[in-house]
Amino acid sequence: MRRALTAGQVFFPLDEELALLPGALTPSLHETVVRLGTRMPFESVVQELACLKQVTTTEATVRRHTETAGATYVALQTAEVDRLEHTPAAVPPGATRQLLSVDGAMVPLVHREWAEVKTVAIGEIQPPVIEHGEAVVHTTHLSYFSRVAEADTFTRLATVETQRRGTECAETVCAVNDGAEWIQGFIDVQRPDAVRILDFSHAAGYVAQVGQAVWGEGTAEAKAWLTATLHTLKHDSPDAMLATLRAMQHELEGGAASPETLDTVRTAVQYLDKRRAHMEYAQFQAVGYPIGSGSVESGHKVVVEARLKGAGMHWAREHVNPMVALRNALCSARWAEDWSQIALCLRADHLHERQARQRARWAQRWARAMAPAEPPCPEPVPATPAKPAPSAPAKSRQPYRPPAHHPWRHSPIGRARFQPYRSSHDPKS
Repeated sequence: MRRALTAGQVFFPLDEELALLPGALTPSLHETVVRLGTRMPFESVVQELACLKQVTTTEATVRRHTETAGATYVALQTAEVDRLEHTPAAVPPGATRQLLSVDGAMVPLVHREWAEVKTVAIGEIQPPVIEHGEAVVHTTHLSYFSRVAEADTFTRLATVETQRRGTECAETVCAVNDGAEWIQGFIDVQRPDAVRILDFSHAAGYVAQVGQAVWGEGTAEAKAWLTATLHTLKHDSPDAMLATLRAMQHELEGGAASPETLDTVRTAVQYLDKRRAHMEYAQFQAVGYPIGSGSVESGHKVVVEARLKGAGMHWAREHVNPMVALRNALCSARWAEDWSQIALCLRADHLHERQARQRARWAQRWARAMAPAEPPCPEPVPATPAKPAPSAPAKSRQPYRPPAHHPWRHSPIGRARFQPYRSSHDPKS
């Protein structure tokens, strides 16, 4: 009986109808694995699945599904940026007052390296409320976009988020940031007419450097002077604060201050003087603008550090962007919307790879079928075996008898043994 041929891997028609994803997991379980992998370490995901879903899997499987989904999301967002550059789309209406804050945070990589994850936080500025006797401005509906990239590349890729939030059409955009030059370049591209505000805590740090250089670090005089100066900066024109700092700089230059102290003071005064227009805090507060970049700083903790800076974690550089992209979708409260696009792309990629393999198999079969038939090899003519040479007739094997001159016959033992034999066979005896 002939054996049946082994069935190969084929496409099941119900795969597409049931919206199955590549792998052995159901669509809902696949999403669960990726979502948990975005929230917690991969080893913890294995434990949670075994406890909550009674599903046994491995850390490598969770890592593979999560990183593949993240890389797919990164590719989708990059493709959307390319589409917007070539085919401008209608910009959705933005908020009446929108916050735009950008900053960077460091994450550990393998081989003791570090990488800066740049993040932009976009939100809606709410009317100020009185808390503890002071007006406080809150920002709601925050969304994030993060990447490990150079400043120019990040500015370009972040367009996918500013386009989604309608930054271009927002009535007023408040860009509250520190004074880094690359951040100013980001604002120049995304919203050149934004109200640029230097983060108050950042400005206060430079003012504190001057006070410590003059009064000494940690002294009561330095603390009292800093409190009074920051109050003036927050509720008055920045010109008064800058005039005070310049006077202190001149006093140090005429005294016996060390070169390091003078350099610190000069750097701080120049930094603040260059950003004088961004420190009109009294006017900003009067119209209800925020003066702190706490939204993006808390975004670093929530989006980046909560998942990528755990104890003992070190990431390969190529895996950081997929993870922070998924964290953006999760922390921006739009997981369901973005996951549907990710799942659709995963199914399309899987189907494309399967069809490519099938076309390759068909091409191989066609090549074998169309290949010219090889001529049959002639059967080898058996060589005539050579006749063996005639061998000499085999001699009969007889008992060995030593010749007469052999020493054995002359030895006493030999004569003793030979004498009885000779006596019994000698006819003369």
